[in-house]
Amino acid sequence: MKDSVISIILGGGRGTRLFPLTDHRSKPAVPVGGKYRLVDIPISNCMNSDIRRIYVLTQFNSASLNRHIKNTYNFDVFSNGFVDILAAEQTADNTQWFQGTADAVRQSIHHMENHDYEYVLILSGDQLYQMDYRKMLVRHQENESDLTVATIPVIAEDATGFGIMKTNKEGMIDSFVEKPDFDELKDWKSNVPEPYAAEGKHYLASMGIYIFNRETLIRLFKENPDATDFGKEIIPKTLNEGLRVSSYEFGGYWTDIGTIKSFFDANLALTDTVPEFNLYDNDNFIYTRPRLLPASKIMGTNMEHCLMAEGCLVEASRIVRSVIGIRSRIGKGTTIENSIIMGNDYFQSHEFVGNASSDRPAMGIGQRSYISNCIVDKNVCIGNDVRIVGGSHIPDGDHEFHYMRDGIAIVKKGVTVPDGTII
Repeated sequence: MKDSVISIILGGGRGTRLFPLTDHRSKPAVPVGGKYRLVDIPISNCMNSDIRRIYVLTQFNSASLNRHIKNTYNFDVFSNGFVDILAAEQTADNTQWFQGTADAVRQSIHHMENHDYEYVLILSGDQLYQMDYRKMLVRHQENESDLTVATIPVIAEDATGFGIMKTNKEGMIDSFVEKPDFDELKDWKSNVPEPYAAEGKHYLASMGIYIFNRETLIRLFKENPDATDFGKEIIPKTLNEGLRVSSYEFGGYWTDIGTIKSFFDANLALTDTVPEFNLYDNDNFIYTRPRLLPASKIMGTNMEHCLMAEGCLVEASRIVRSVIGIRSRIGKGTTIENSIIMGNDYFQSHEFVGNASSDRPAMGIGQRSYISNCIVDKNVCIGNDVRIVGGSHIPDGDHEFHYMRDGIAIVKKGVTVPDGTII
């Protein structure tokens, strides 16, 4: 399979729904699970599926993503594998930035002319799931398909946010609608396996994962030079032409991390006793940068359902259902509940006493503070006796030290919150 497939991971646009986490980084570079980046998920799935030729397409805030990929995914000289960044670029034929998912692939596909491949696997860079793409390719080949779309059953409330498919008895897609109105859904129910039907998941949603035959994709781009989006334009075009479009129904855990709420919920779900997304798998590793950090040090802290990365120095009183990222520092008497602490990019000297030459709090979270329903981005300095509490009753807004989105307080990267602040 590794010699017949090239994978393209879409880095997304500005990531406005994930702001402020995307203020200084692209969506695929957003930290997840304490030590990973979102882009590690599709790359790891590719590597576990024996796909080693991978392109990541970006155009916004790509510096940290470039650095992460450069420091993480290096194949030896005896392999033809690579993970390369393709940023939007001006050429003699095109002076515009990527205008959508299809336009991004169209503008980048000329970089692949020197490779032999039969299939193009197109992935999203902001989803959390584990999939063996080899099984999807086998389905694609068995059905002699021009295009295969990975689908997952969803409930009506979620269906309006996705492209919805209908399939015939052979599992071939014969109709498609992009983000239908709620009133339209009665015409878009599919026959799904009983476990999904019992949960009210009657609608087949596109996961944004596609396998195209190489020649089919290139022809579609040539014949539709103004088409910018796969869901809105390219997929309907394949159906209108009568091409063979099959559905690969995925039955595992999958979540789209497109908003602050979905990002928050997906991270905290990793702290469950048996999380649906399995980080503890001998066969399906999630790869990331090997930072060679020391083990975390925990002193007198009561911890319940926590995920803690390496290099942390923790003296907190209590941490409950939270994700603690790399190099985090949490002082004595502090309580963390239902929160994501992303940690720090580097260690600070005298971690527990702060910088003696400055009035600025030490990097991390100080003493006797209380953090609840919160995302604390990297390299934040939170002083002593600080209280930051989110909640569904609090309206969205942008404030001096934090942002509020969907009841979640977000302390932006690099911000200093003075002693005694109450949010």
